Amino acid sequence: MSSTGDAGGRVSPVLQQRLEKLERLRELGVEPWPVGFTRDTRVVEFLASFAHLKETGEGRRMAGRITALRRMGKATFAELMDGGEKVQLYIQRDGVGADTYDVFKLFDIGDIIGVEGTAFTTRSGEMSVEVRDIRLLSKNLHPLPASKEKDGQVFDEFSDKDQRYRQRYVDLLVNPSTRTVFEQRSRIVSAIRRHLEAQGFLEVETPVLQPIYGGAAARPFVTHHNALDMRLYLRIANELYLKRLIVGGFDRVFEFARDFRNEGMDRFHNPEFTQMECYAAYQDYQDMMVLVETLISGLAVELHGTTRVMLKGHEVELAPPWRRATMMELLREATGEDVLEMDEAGLRALARRLQVEVEPTDGWARIVDTLFGDLVEPRLIQPTFVCDYPREMSPLARRHRDDARLVERFEAVVAGKELCNSFTELNDPIDQRQRFLDQQALMQRGDDEAHPLDEDFLRALETGMPPTAGLGLGIDRLVMLLTGAESIRDVIFFPTMRPQA
Repeated sequence: MSSTGDAGGRVSPVLQQRLEKLERLRELGVEPWPVGFTRDTRVVEFLASFAHLKETGEGRRMAGRITALRRMGKATFAELMDGGEKVQLYIQRDGVGADTYDVFKLFDIGDIIGVEGTAFTTRSGEMSVEVRDIRLLSKNLHPLPASKEKDGQVFDEFSDKDQRYRQRYVDLLVNPSTRTVFEQRSRIVSAIRRHLEAQGFLEVETPVLQPIYGGAAARPFVTHHNALDMRLYLRIANELYLKRLIVGGFDRVFEFARDFRNEGMDRFHNPEFTQMECYAAYQDYQDMMVLVETLISGLAVELHGTTRVMLKGHEVELAPPWRRATMMELLREATGEDVLEMDEAGLRALARRLQVEVEPTDGWARIVDTLFGDLVEPRLIQPTFVCDYPREMSPLARRHRDDARLVERFEAVVAGKELCNSFTELNDPIDQRQRFLDQQALMQRGDDEAHPLDEDFLRALETGMPPTAGLGLGIDRLVMLLTGAESIRDVIFFPTMRPQA
C-alpha cells in the first residue's frame, strides 16, 4: 500500500477517486471525520441477543468499518466489522431517506460508519440489521486489501510479511489470525499476572534509563541526558533493581519489563522485547522450576484446553514434571567429553573438531555457551530444565551447594529454544564483587557483553539480601510457543524494521 503519493509525488488513481469523493461529501455538508458517536451495542452483543431484538423490534446503535458492499440501485447490502466480529447491513433508500442514501453512495469499503437499525433475517436466513440511519465517522483514503473467506480460511492480497509488519494496522483488519494471536498474547500476560498475585507477588516498576546497565550479558543502547549531562543506558534487564527491592523488604516482586539489547535480529530476537522477571525471598531455583512448569502448563490449558501443543512437527507435552538435566550431562552426551574438566585451549580444540565456530576474544565460559547453543539446545524438543551452569557463565548466581565450580541456575528449553532463565541468587557481597571484577577482566579482553561493576548494587547486598530465587521469562518467546508463531515479529505489534529505501 502506498502513501499519499509515490516517490515523484504522483497520486494513485484510486486515491484520487477517494479524494474526489471527499470533496463531494464536503460540498454536501458532510464532515468526513466528525466528533464522536454514541453506540449502545457492539456487534458481538447484537448477534448474541439477535432473537430477542428481532422479537421486540428494539433499535440498536452500532459502529465499525465497512468490509463489503453490494449495491443494487435503491438498496445495498454491506458488511460491518467491529472488534473482529461482522454483521450484515441492509440499507434501503426508502428506509434511510433519499438525502442520506445519496450521501451513502459516496461511502467506500474501509470507511468507518455509525448505524442505527433493527434486527431482521434475510430470505437466506442470515442475521442482519435493517438500517434506519447511517452516518460517516471516518473516511478511508487507502483501500483495504481485498480478502475472501472460504471454509473458514481467509485468503487475502496482503500476505507480504514485510508489509504486514510495517502496516500492522492493516494486517489486523484483514487477517483474523493476526488478531487472534495478539488477543491470546493479552490473555497470557493477564493469566501470568493473576498466577503471581495469587502467590503473594507484588507488581512493581523499575527504571528503563539506567546509569549502569546490568542483569544480563548483552550490549546496551546508549543515550545522553542533557540536563544532567550524563550517559544513560536503556535497560538490558531489570534484575538488579528488583533485587534491591528484596533487600528493601518486599519479599515477592515481579515486573513486566520492556528490555533493550543492541544486538542482531532474527526470528527469535528483536532489539526491544518483553520479559517478566520475578523474585521470591526464602526460595531457591528448585522452587522456581515448580513455578515455571505449573505456570506454563496452566497457560496451555487456558488457551487450548490441553497441555499438548504442536511445535516444529513435534507434539510437545507441557504437563509437569519437566525433565531435569545438568548442562554438563547434556554436553557430555553431545560431545563425549567432560567440558568442566577442560581448559580454554582444550575447549577451543574441541570446538574445532566439532566444527563449532568461536571468536578469538571468547573466554572459557563463552566457548562452553557456544558449544551448548550449537550442539545441545536445538535438540531439546520436550520441555527440559537445563541445570547447574559453570560459575564463569553466571556472575549473578549463587555457587552450587555441592560443587563450587557450578552455580544454581537453570534455563527452561522447549522446542529447541530458551524460554526462561533462573538462579538461586547470589547474596554474598564479597563473592559478588569478585565476580564483577572477573567480568571486568573479560571486558578488557574485548568481551562487549561482560557485566559492568555496580557499586550501588554491591552496597545493597552489603545491607543484606535474604536467600532469594529469581526468574526471567521471555514473554515474546512464550507467546510464540503457545500460539505456534514462527517469528518473534508475529507476536510483537510493531517490531523493529530496517528503514525502507
